[in-house]
Amino acid sequence: MRIETVTSVQNPKIKDLLSLQEKSRTRRQKGLFIVEGRRELLHCLEAGFFPSCLFVCGEILSPDQMNQIVSLSEKANPKVGIVQVNSYIYDKIAYRGGTEGVIAEIISIDRKLSDLSLSENPLIAVLEGVEKPGNLGAVLRSADAAGADAVIICDPLTDIYNPNLIRASLGAVFSRQVAVASSEETIAFLKEKGIGIFTAQLQDSKVYYSTDFKKPSAIVMGTESTGLSQQWREAATGHIMIPMLGKLDSLNVSVSAAILLFEAVRQRQSL
Repeated sequence: MRIETVTSVQNPKIKDLLSLQEKSRTRRQKGLFIVEGRRELLHCLEAGFFPSCLFVCGEILSPDQMNQIVSLSEKANPKVGIVQVNSYIYDKIAYRGGTEGVIAEIISIDRKLSDLSLSENPLIAVLEGVEKPGNLGAVLRSADAAGADAVIICDPLTDIYNPNLIRASLGAVFSRQVAVASSEETIAFLKEKGIGIFTAQLQDSKVYYSTDFKKPSAIVMGTESTGLSQQWREAATGHIMIPMLGKLDSLNVSVSAAILLFEAVRQRQSL
């Protein structure tokens, strides 16, 4: 194990790391993204991603934790770089506090519909045009908790490797199958697989708990501001809604996803 020690925030490796954190363009150009924290990194490695470089702080990590992380990373990629930083530099490069002393540069993987492996009775969450990475991350957490087969992100307005998304997902972006595609491609995919398309919308809908989610189902949600596009509304097997009893007419998309996914779980557990 060869460890390089960096003692200045002006070091090119530190500057490159910060650029990856801050700029989606840099992530696309270099084919890398950032994972911060032991838990998220372990989920990432378990999902089959390959680390390019680790930034570790021995003042935060215990020797056992350091050995575990380095060993698993080298198993995934024997050529992974290991950079040791002190707590001062770590504080400068950490995206959030309390991340247990490790930040990793990870090689990106294109996540396509063709890569999805679905069960005989799949439950899928589909998101169209959602732009807030925190919302996407929270939906991924709900999908993980509900045991959904996959999350499909259509026509994304944010980078799925955005650090805020990874942070908000608590590693669910790795523990769940995720694919990125256009709405047109996703509609064709779902119809080919015989998966019902249930669009969450206020117009021309029936309450969600009156809908049969026991069969193969895709629950489709759009942005809070504009909702779903017309092509999804026309492609739908059924239109569903969550009753609104207050003065506002919309819920956060992550809250809506949790409600609808767990209704499907409730129905399926009664089989």
